[in-house]
Order: sequence, then C-alpha cells, then structure tokens
Amino acid sequence: MSLRIVAIILSAFLVGAGGAILLSGVGTGGGITSSGATKTTGKALIGGPFEMVSHEGNEVTHEELLGRHTLMFFGFTHCPDICPASLQVTSEALELLGDTAKSVQPVFVTVDPARDTPQVLKSYLEDFDDRILGLTGTQEQTNTIAKAYRIYHARVADPNSEGGYTVDHSAYLYLMSPEGEYIKHFQPAVQAEELVKGLKAAL
Repeated sequence: MSLRIVAIILSAFLVGAGGAILLSGVGTGGGITSSGATKTTGKALIGGPFEMVSHEGNEVTHEELLGRHTLMFFGFTHCPDICPASLQVTSEALELLGDTAKSVQPVFVTVDPARDTPQVLKSYLEDFDDRILGLTGTQEQTNTIAKAYRIYHARVADPNSEGGYTVDHSAYLYLMSPEGEYIKHFQPAVQAEELVKGLKAAL
C-alpha cells in the first residue's frame, strides 16, 4: 500500500471518525445523527486563528467570521468532482433555508493557493451562491488554517492537470458556532436536504 493511500486513510479516520483523537476532555462520545451529520460531545480540536485573503482581495481573519454560524469547506478550483458538487449542495441548502440562511456564512477555503488567486476564486465562485466567501493566501497561511481545521492536503503529480499536479484533501463540511467553536461536520456525500436538516437542528 502506497504512502499516499495510507495518508488518505489515516486522515479520513482522524477527521471522519469524530472520535476522541480530535476531542479534548474526558468521557467524550459521538455518533451519527438522523440528519447524516456526525455529532460529538466534548470540545473538538477544530478551528482557530488564521489570516487569509478573500476572493474580493480583502484580508479576512477568524475574528471577522464570529457572530454567525460558519460552514467551512476546503477544496480547490481544479478539483474535478467533489469540490463543485459540495459547493452546489451548499448553494441548494442556502436556498432551501430561506431567511434562516442569514445566520450562516458559507466559506470555501482553497488548499491550492499557488493556482487559486483571489481573481481565480472570484471567477470560480460565480457558478455558485453569491453568499459563499472564498479564501486564499500564501502557502504558509493555507497550511496554518488547514492545520487548525485538521485538513489533510497534499500535492500529487498529475500530467493532465494545469501545473502538472492535483491536490488530495479532506472534504468534510464543518459547522462552526458564532463563537468559532466546532459543532458538527457533514460527510462529503451529504445531500442538500440532509444538510438543511442538520443545519436547522444546530441553528
């Protein structure tokens, strides 16, 4: 088994299991809710300070996201399937939420800052709900936010992709509280109706 496959499996276990490795404290537990979201008790070690740049070219820090629930998704614009699918599901969920969507800030963070400049992100996000905030930055800034959210990401050679590489990455959607604390995460294959149900239960 290649090191790449091992890394992906390990990342999926650490993030997807929602288990004690990601939690601080004693006596934590978790399970799958009826909405398809994984919910845990205790305080998950997900989230933290960051400094990024929006798709509009403005500096954005973690403090500017406080005050509303945040739905965080990490991906990249050259992603062929899971990224556009997840952004489309997010867009559909926002529509289904109606006025309730005002309490949620959806955020798309690129794990490929070398190619995903603010201009590229802005153009890419035009195909989705205009409430989605795109974030990019330097590689160091990207590594910082990815580490804070326990996101696995790694370049993989791909001669058929622009630049000769693609990016393997974790693809969960994280729901964060208005105080910036982890509430739950949704699986990559979540459907819009399931996402709406899970969001309504937490808002």
